[in-house]
Amino acid sequence: QVQLVESGGDLVQPGGSLRLSCAASGLTLDYYAIGWFRQAPGKEREGVACLNSNDGTYTWGDTFYAESVKGRFIVPRQNARNTVFLKMISMMPADTPIYYCAASGTYGSTCNAIDWSYGMDYWGKGTPVTVSS
Repeated sequence: QVQLVESGGDLVQPGGSLRLSCAASGLTLDYYAIGWFRQAPGKEREGVACLNSNDGTYTWGDTFYAESVKGRFIVPRQNARNTVFLKMISMMPADTPIYYCAASGTYGSTCNAIDWSYGMDYWGKGTPVTVSS
């Protein structure tokens, strides 16, 4: 049984930083596309970052970021075993909602070019982030 568990959500001041974790059990993250998403109450879910699976020739496949977080959010290329992180800096109140990680169930998968959530078969329950002074 595949499980994804997010952690690290917290209250942070504008301009601050935070690191979220997504720990997986039941599958080896290296071989599946992984996504970070966020959703605020009453708003649509937004893709934050998406990572192609690792084909074995390098540490991580291609990583894609939403325009709203480029230069501020990064998924480190060296992650703990079966855990993927989302490092956030220069945070803004718009970064506030609940953050989810998701994983594809297809071996060797890549991020969908149009909608990163497409093909994500497993979802965590989320971790809340609040950016406020």
